[in-house]
Amino acid sequence: MNGPVLIQDLLARTVYANSGGPMTRTREERIHSTLLGRDDGRIRCGHRLRLGLDFRDTHPVACMENLLLAAGFRDPEELRGCFELPAETLIAHDQDQPPRLISINRCKPATALQQALLLGLCTDQLFDPRRPVLWTEVSLTRALDLYDPRGFYA
Repeated sequence: MNGPVLIQDLLARTVYANSGGPMTRTREERIHSTLLGRDDGRIRCGHRLRLGLDFRDTHPVACMENLLLAAGFRDPEELRGCFELPAETLIAHDQDQPPRLISINRCKPATALQQALLLGLCTDQLFDPRRPVLWTEVSLTRALDLYDPRGFYA
């Protein structure tokens, strides 16, 4: 090319890559591995907590607000002083299927409130003790395992 290259010319070019054989010889493999839950070795990301509540047919937010009021609290933030929380940010990961949940109808109110507090401090990827406690239908119905990433960087 001796002259300037136009954008249209660059976009019109197609690059073909050879996979080494006809399309019938292609292969697909699924690789599954995780560092989550490892408590040994140089790289560690140990399991800390399992979270999940089973609300059955009740609305999660209304159920937890009723438990909160019955226990004498006005706001989920007030629960921070009642339960020991992890001080550090943790990795949150969906529980394997089927998840192991605590039945809201069979557990003690304190257990349900503690689980809801911890779930309210989680996003779908992180537990952060510094964030506000948010009780939504999505946050309260998550089934999460929390992992400590402090041993991850070796």
